Order: sequence, then structure tokens, then C-alpha cells
Amino acid sequence: MDAYSGYNQIFIHPKDQAHTSFITDRGLNCYKVMPFGLKKAGATYQLMVNHLFAPLIGNTMEVYIDDMLVKSRAADKHIPNLSATFTILKQYKMRLNPTKCAFEVASGKFFGFMISQRGIEANPEKIQAILDITIPKTVKDIQSLTGRVAALTRFISKATALRPIL
Repeated sequence: MDAYSGYNQIFIHPKDQAHTSFITDRGLNCYKVMPFGLKKAGATYQLMVNHLFAPLIGNTMEVYIDDMLVKSRAADKHIPNLSATFTILKQYKMRLNPTKCAFEVASGKFFGFMISQRGIEANPEKIQAILDITIPKTVKDIQSLTGRVAALTRFISKATALRPIL
């Protein structure tokens, strides 16, 4: 599930709104909701969702900024788990983006990984990107390859025992 314009769902305290002021040809304006681009916007949003969903996080739900995943070990528990999530969403008047929500799926991408009943797995697209890479010719190419491989090391047996590329 994805929050609809997540940052814009956080109201700025009236006393702090002046700190977000900006000038246009129509005069002086200020934000009433948290805009994208504020230095601490991401951390503030994460702190908020961690607080709101604290009873569910780690049990039936995972949240990363505006992406939410409701999980269940058994199919008959999924509707009650969704209900608990929707109760909190309704209580705090949070809206979801219906075009970015998927329900009743056995697996899916979350934070760049594949999540299923088997657990967390490597995203096949990321594996294919490594398989399709050309032989590195520059330092930047090697850094790119190293970064791609590093993102998948949790899925490579004994990855820490491998020797460095350079």
C-alpha cells in the first residue's frame, strides 16, 4: 500500500508555518502541510508512521516512509490484519493511493526486494541487471558493479568470505 501524497498529509503547526514561507508574484505564502524537499521531511514522516503503526510494525505490518506492507502467516488472518491497519488509517485520516495499492497478493516487491511466504528474496530484476552488465572498464563501472552486488550480498552464501574485486 502507498500513502497518497504522504508528506502532504502532515499538517505544520500554525506557529511553524511562517518558517516555510516563500514569495511569488501573488505575494507571501506559506505551507500548511509538510512539502517535499524540507530537510527533515523524510525523517519526520517515518517517525510519524512508526508512532501511528507501532502496535502493528514487526507483527502484521512493515512500513518504510509512505510504503506499507500488511502481512499474514495464514490467509484467514489477512482480513483482520488489514482491518487493524485501516482502523489506524481512518483514525488519523490518512489516505492511500489506490493506483499504488495491491491486495490479496501472495508476493510482491517491497523496498526493492521480493516478499513472499518464503520470506525476503532477491529481486529478479536486480539479478538480471548484474547478469547483463558489460565487463567493467573504468573505476566508475567497477563502483557500479560493486554497488549492485552489495545490494544482493544478503542472498549470496558466504559473501563476506569473498575477496575484494580490486
